[in-house]
Amino acid sequence: MTDARLERWLDDLVSTPGLTSVRDTGEARRVHLDGSLAACETVRELGGAVVDVGSGGGSPGIPLAAALPELEFTLLEASARKCGFLERVAAEFPNVHVLRGRAEEQAPERYRVALARALAQPPVAAELCLPLVAAGGAAVLYVGPTADAAAVAAVAMRLNAELEERGALYVLRKLGPTPPGFPRRPGIAKKRPLA
Repeated sequence: MTDARLERWLDDLVSTPGLTSVRDTGEARRVHLDGSLAACETVRELGGAVVDVGSGGGSPGIPLAAALPELEFTLLEASARKCGFLERVAAEFPNVHVLRGRAEEQAPERYRVALARALAQPPVAAELCLPLVAAGGAAVLYVGPTADAAAVAAVAMRLNAELEERGALYVLRKLGPTPPGFPRRPGIAKKRPLA
């Protein structure tokens, strides 16, 4: 994908301290751009409003927003400093909005798709993302080869969703409304994981 906005984003991403450990633009392209686009077809199929939970430096939200300009993307990030970076980048993308806050404090079931990449261990990421997704939508988790599918499936079941494995993506399809008691208070999902 040749988009000058993405080139500027990659350059800024690697040159801004605290956003990524990758310092080489070529490696950043592979990790943050190409890796993010692995979910492009899944997100396109689901359609609707998308939230990138714990967006950090904008991966995967920024590359997907560039590839899918017909969809609205919200970059959700708790860090004020990272939000400042995201707001500068988002100014070039009319379909991207930045929201400062934690997943647990957001209005439930507002989005069709919730994305998580390097947010937390997959079972925790599932618990943080699924309450944001309306029935019929999905949480899409970028996972590594050691991800525990059984643990993620158990969390999905507790939150009225089912797991579909798509290579390096776990797609958690929301079957109905979020059960009472979720989301739990900020920080509890990481302190006391469901699985």
